[in-house]
Amino acid sequence: MGAVSYPNSNVIDFVTSRMIPLQVPADGQVAKDFRVGWTPTIVVLDLYGKEHQRTIGFLPPEELVPSLLLGLGKADFDNGDYNDAILRFNEVLSSHRNSGAAPEALYLTGVSRYKTSHNAGNLKETYQRLAAEYPASEWVKRASPYNLL
Repeated sequence: MGAVSYPNSNVIDFVTSRMIPLQVPADGQVAKDFRVGWTPTIVVLDLYGKEHQRTIGFLPPEELVPSLLLGLGKADFDNGDYNDAILRFNEVLSSHRNSGAAPEALYLTGVSRYKTSHNAGNLKETYQRLAAEYPASEWVKRASPYNLL
C-alpha cells in the first residue's frame, strides 16, 4: 500500500483532513497490542483508542477511502451517534457507490435510521434497496429477515 495507495492524492487528502494516521512497525509493541498478524493492517480507532474497523490486506486507493470512511461511520454508530453515522454512510453511498464498502454502508444506514426512529419500515426499505442495488452482497443475506417486517 505504501507504493500505490498511501501516496495517492485522494488518500492523502482524506487521511490528513479526517484522521490521525499512525504507521507502526509490524514487529513492534503497538502492533502486538492491536493483534496485527499480517501487513498491511489498518485499524480505525475512536478518540478513546477503541477499535471500530479492521482491514487486512491491500486496498487500492479507490477502495481505501470508502473503507476508511465506513470505519469512521462505524465509530459514530458504535458510540450511539447515529445521525453522524448516517451522514458518513451516505457519503460512502453518494461518492463511492461502486466500492466494496457501499453495501455495508447501506445496511448500517438502515440500522442507524431505525435506531433513531424505531420505525421498522426503515429496515424493510434497507433490505429492498440492498436486494435491488447490491444483489450479490452478503449484506442482502444479513438484511433478509427485515423483508418479513
